[in-house]
Amino acid sequence: MAAWVRDAPGGAVLEVLVQPRASRTRAAGEHDGRLKVQLAAPPVDGEANRALVEFLADALSVRKADVVLLRGDTGRRKTLRVEGRSAAAVEAALG
Repeated sequence: MAAWVRDAPGGAVLEVLVQPRASRTRAAGEHDGRLKVQLAAPPVDGEANRALVEFLADALSVRKADVVLLRGDTGRRKTLRVEGRSAAAVEAALG
């Protein structure tokens, strides 16, 4: 099991490192114990957070409402919760 994902009641918790203003949006492997996600969106007015939630929802085939930002609203290090997916399923989809 990857260090950046763990099971929680009803879903999975992800530790993410975000790189805004990348050339394209994608998961870029593990960095410092977190999943690195490159986002094309800029870190302005919550655009990067919205893009991250949308990317994860699409990649994991869940509704955007099932992806919740728990910590890191204004920073690059974020903690998110994905309802209805196990840690193993998240790792298989993003790892």
